[in-house]
Amino acid sequence: MAMVETIELPVVQPSEAAVPAERRPEWLKVKIPTGETFGMLKQMIGSKKLHTVCEEARCPNMGECWGAGTATFMILGDTCTRSCGFCAVKTGRPGTIDLEEPARVADAIESMGIRHAVITSVNRDELADGGAGVFAETIRQSRARVPGLRLEVLIPDFKGKLDLLQLIIDAKPDILNHNTETVPSLYRTVRPQGRYDWTLSVLAEAKRQGMTTKTGIMLGLGEEREELLATMRDLADRGVDVLTLGQYLQPTKSHLPVVRFVHPDEFDELRDRGLEMGFRFVESGPLVRSSYHAERHV
Repeated sequence: MAMVETIELPVVQPSEAAVPAERRPEWLKVKIPTGETFGMLKQMIGSKKLHTVCEEARCPNMGECWGAGTATFMILGDTCTRSCGFCAVKTGRPGTIDLEEPARVADAIESMGIRHAVITSVNRDELADGGAGVFAETIRQSRARVPGLRLEVLIPDFKGKLDLLQLIIDAKPDILNHNTETVPSLYRTVRPQGRYDWTLSVLAEAKRQGMTTKTGIMLGLGEEREELLATMRDLADRGVDVLTLGQYLQPTKSHLPVVRFVHPDEFDELRDRGLEMGFRFVESGPLVRSSYHAERHV
C-alpha cells in the first residue's frame, strides 16, 4: 500500500487522571463494566490483537453494549495522526499498516455472532489513501465471512477527498457514518485538523450515491443553541438520515473541559426538533454516542 512521508507529530499520552465523578450530575453516572459476557469479549478481542473504540475512547456505554454482545471495532491501529481536543485516543506517529487486520476483524465478528457490526478507525493522514483501502478490505472480508451481516462504518473525513470516499462506498457498507462532532465556530478548538466543509461534502456525496448516512454531534463544548440548530439544518439539507446527539464528557484533565452539562429534557426537545427538520431517526440523550443502539437506527 502506498505511503507518504510521515509528518513529525508529537506523541501525546493523555494524563490518566479523569474528571472527578462528583462533578457529573446523576443522569451521567454509569456502572463499571462487569459480567461474564463482558469479560469473555474483552479476552477474545485482546487475543486477536484488535482495538475497539469502546475502550480507546472510554465510552460510557461500554458495559451495556459489551454485555449485550456488541462492540465497535477500531482498525488501522490505536494511534491517530490528529489531535482533537475531545478524544481519548492517543495521538502520535502510527506504526505500519497491518494487512492481516481485516481478516481478524471478520473472524471476531463471526465468533461473536454479530449481525450489525460497526467499524471505525483512527485518522491516518500520513497514508496516501488515508487508510481507505484497509477500510474497504475489512468491509469485504467481513461480508464474505458472515452472510447477511449489516455493516455500519464510521469513517474519517479523508480531508474531503471524494476519490478516497469512493473506495469505501464501492465496498458497499449498509450505513455510512461520519461525525460532525461540533458547530463550525468551534472546529479550530475541537477538531483543529478537520474542516466543516469536508464533513458536509463527505455526507452529501455519500447520500448522492444513495447511501444511508449518519452523523453525530457532541453537546456541552460551548456551542450556542442557534448555531447548533443551524448545523442540524445543514445536515438535514444534505439528506442525512440518522443524527446522534450526546453529552461531551472530558476523558482526562488534558482534554477540553465541559462547558455545561445538558439536561435530558433538552436532549428530548432537540430530538423533536431534529425529526421536524427531516432526519429519519434521532438518537438524543446524555450518554448517546455514535454507535449506541446502532442496530435500531435502520
